[in-house]
Amino acid sequence: MDEVRTRDADPARLRCLLEERTADLQRVKAEYDNYRKRVHRDRMAVREIAAANILRTLLPVLDAVDRTCAHEPLTPGLADIADTLRIQLGALGLESFGEEGDPFDPGRHEALVHHVARDATPLTCTRILRPGYRAGPHLLRPATVEVTGPPPV
Repeated sequence: MDEVRTRDADPARLRCLLEERTADLQRVKAEYDNYRKRVHRDRMAVREIAAANILRTLLPVLDAVDRTCAHEPLTPGLADIADTLRIQLGALGLESFGEEGDPFDPGRHEALVHHVARDATPLTCTRILRPGYRAGPHLLRPATVEVTGPPPV
């Protein structure tokens, strides 16, 4: 029956129907492509957040290893553990920050001590008490610092 209708149909009408179906198909394909991109983006965001949460829970372990390396004789086993831990955490995206001489940034640093120097204009990190860490765009822990700068206003 469809064949009979198709043979008797106007070619202009058939062309119009074909264009409508093609537009519908293109619309559905575009929606599906957008859905796939959104799902991929959401999965990547969940992965980043999960990695950041894991890294955040391992920071006390890294601090303990760093303290041990600073206060104990560095044996080959301890050095291997410390290096392996740093390499593996780095592979998950962990980045350390906070250097002496860095300009103080309240979004990245937590100042515990403020030394006044009348000749200093910007606040500068003069001592790093505890390094800060980030993973990609996520701040895991601010660096704890001493700053030197002008007197507070």
